[in-house]
Amino acid sequence: GYQGSYDRVAAFGRRWKVGQMERVKSASKSTYIPLSFAPGEAFQFDWSEDWAVISGERTKLQIAHFKLSHSRAFFLRAYLLQTHEMLFDAHGHAFDAFGGIPRRGIYDNMKTAVDKVKSGKQREVNARFMAMASHYLFDLEFCNPASGWEKGQVEKNVRDSRNRIWQKVPAFATLDELNRWLAVECKRLWKQARHPELDTAVWDVWQNERSHLMPLGKIFDGFVEQSKRVSPTCLVTLDRNRYSVPSSFANRPVSLRIYADRLVFIAEGRPIAEHRRVINRDHGPGQTIYDWRHYLAVLQRKPGALRNGAPFSELPTAFKEIQSILLRRAGGDREMVEILALVMFHDEQAVLAAVEGALTSGAPSKQVVLNILSRLLDTGPAPKITAPQALQLTKEPTADVGRYDALRGKDDDHVDAA
Repeated sequence: GYQGSYDRVAAFGRRWKVGQMERVKSASKSTYIPLSFAPGEAFQFDWSEDWAVISGERTKLQIAHFKLSHSRAFFLRAYLLQTHEMLFDAHGHAFDAFGGIPRRGIYDNMKTAVDKVKSGKQREVNARFMAMASHYLFDLEFCNPASGWEKGQVEKNVRDSRNRIWQKVPAFATLDELNRWLAVECKRLWKQARHPELDTAVWDVWQNERSHLMPLGKIFDGFVEQSKRVSPTCLVTLDRNRYSVPSSFANRPVSLRIYADRLVFIAEGRPIAEHRRVINRDHGPGQTIYDWRHYLAVLQRKPGALRNGAPFSELPTAFKEIQSILLRRAGGDREMVEILALVMFHDEQAVLAAVEGALTSGAPSKQVVLNILSRLLDTGPAPKITAPQALQLTKEPTADVGRYDALRGKDDDHVDAA
């Protein structure tokens, strides 16, 4: 008995279908499925930004968060940047704190791990990040874009850590001191925090989970490598800072391995220099980090550069004292250069001890330094020589004055005639 038209029924069907889809989408966005993880199965990772006082200055830090999905044990480590080398360093410290490696790591689509997000779960993973995962032998899992609930445990840990750690963090002189404190504080909180599902402390559950983790083994060599060219002043630039290398590599290409806390320069298949890494938080001109030993070969050809050479402003105190004395003498530049050159052939501490001895003698000079250095280096035991109490010739000479007549020979006639 329906008196309406087909179009009216079709229109109602379309509206009803759209309404059903919207109700399903609304339910899926606000409804979640509880997750359960076996011991040693997975860990979750995320970055956050927090603040702490370092060297008297309030500093913004990048915090790496790790959380074991079964035991809920967590680990935090602070850095100044979110870069590949910081990420690699954080994994090594976290696995060491956990006592092993889970079989799977859950991440969002951070740029240090994913080069390109494709459809579904397909990702173009960064080659260096894949090398780290292959080294530690854990599988990679990436969340869907804008789906933070897929790693909700570590997301919650980021929020909780602001209340239980960062609101009471004390001031520290260096970032290393802060990280040592964080490592101790995390384990202290494991003993206090209760597991949300098991009626026991997180520490107790972690103790059980340790036996299910893969062994750590060797830490991944987490560096990022770049090709650099050395300037005529023996410097290599990175992030507006300049670092010295030995003068024999000036105007030549070298390989720079960038670690979280240091820089290693490679040439001819071997390390040629290493410096502590300096990270600038401002936009200034940067710093120049010298190693005066890198310039000794050039200094031997140009001894006059010793007086105002920038690298030599950082000489040890004993070298500076003897330099101030020698430069007042004629030829003091050359004499001081020859003393510094001893470092190229002998242990630096031994040379410093010789210089200090020369200063104490009251008459410092190159010859005094060389004399003291030779005595310091000649510390081995005296050679043992076994000799008899009395020496005896194997062939005793005979007393024969007639041998002198044989030596006279033809000279006898000359003597008689005289």
